[in-house]
Amino acid sequence: MHALDWNSPADSCIDIQPHLKAFGRRGSEGRELRKIPDESIADLKKSGFIRSMVPKRWGGLEVTPQEFFSAQIEIAEHDMSTAWVAGIIAVHAFQLALMDENAQQDVYGDDPDCCVSSSYNPVGGKTEVTDGGIMLSGHWGWSSGCDHCDWVLLGAIVAGEGYRTFLLPRSDYQIEDTWFSMGLQATGSNDIIIDEPVFVPDYRTHKQMDGFNCLNQQPNPMYSMPWAQTFIRVVSSPAIGAARHALSLFIENASTSSTDVTRLVGDPDVLRRVVETENLIDQAHTMMLRNFNAMMQRVMNGQEVSIEDRVRYRYQAATVIGEMIRAVDLLFDVAGGRSVYLGSEIQQIWHDIHIARAHVANSPVSFARNWGNMMLGGENQDFFI
Repeated sequence: MHALDWNSPADSCIDIQPHLKAFGRRGSEGRELRKIPDESIADLKKSGFIRSMVPKRWGGLEVTPQEFFSAQIEIAEHDMSTAWVAGIIAVHAFQLALMDENAQQDVYGDDPDCCVSSSYNPVGGKTEVTDGGIMLSGHWGWSSGCDHCDWVLLGAIVAGEGYRTFLLPRSDYQIEDTWFSMGLQATGSNDIIIDEPVFVPDYRTHKQMDGFNCLNQQPNPMYSMPWAQTFIRVVSSPAIGAARHALSLFIENASTSSTDVTRLVGDPDVLRRVVETENLIDQAHTMMLRNFNAMMQRVMNGQEVSIEDRVRYRYQAATVIGEMIRAVDLLFDVAGGRSVYLGSEIQQIWHDIHIARAHVANSPVSFARNWGNMMLGGENQDFFI
């Protein structure tokens, strides 16, 4: 496939609506399989979601982050695992758009819907610099959706230089089936194994400081936005949709489950919980859109997003899961006896959101420390912002 003209009149909208109910219906199947059903991956491709952040020159849509995350939240209103996997797979196109054109050609040259998973934690990676590239081996965990992907992005430290991301084809690594979890079961977040070192050419690597400095050659100014700001949101925004789903379930149950339908409606504590939940969801969604609106306005005007704002947005993204846990807990505490049984939808949401808190990007402590340090005159210590 030849690169497309960025100004070509390709449709730039994600059409997720026809597939939402099917994502919900397949939720239990995905939990049994411990991965997203193939039919749901096919629907994500049909909708345009997988190619949503792929540059137009490769057949992508180049949608704004606001449209991308709004669609991800809608998916999560029907199944959080599907939204989690869809967001992680699709968001990698943003980072790939910053890499060497040959790397983009390798992945998207024949198929703009090509799927890429990741594991950015560098702890398990081993590197050795060689002529024209890096020899890479190691063991990485939490590669969500990897069973559906033909490529993977892996983080590792290069001696004397620092952090890099490495892009590898499916033939270079193995997947170890390790994902036996109490929530987000369908994300298939298995391990990636490279026992014997494999060669990764330099053009298929991305230096951390190049990403931090927002270096790219794309004609669309959107790609000048800090790419990490998009990745950190794909593991928190699904919780907004899931919490909204829990609220809908709770309201439906409150009006239909009791022999006295006025009992819950007239309970002041229940009324407070419903309002607080709605408000927490609204705050999280509004803050996400506000931050991306601000970043997009700056880059579209040829301006940089300040380090102070990047640090602030990083912390705010990390607080989403905690706030959505609070929201769902408000409801689950009074959800009634049927919520304790396996198969309860609201219980599944409770498990999913609590498990999402285990992702390092959703732990706000270190990000609060960095932001507070800068507010008091210190230097930024985080380069994944």
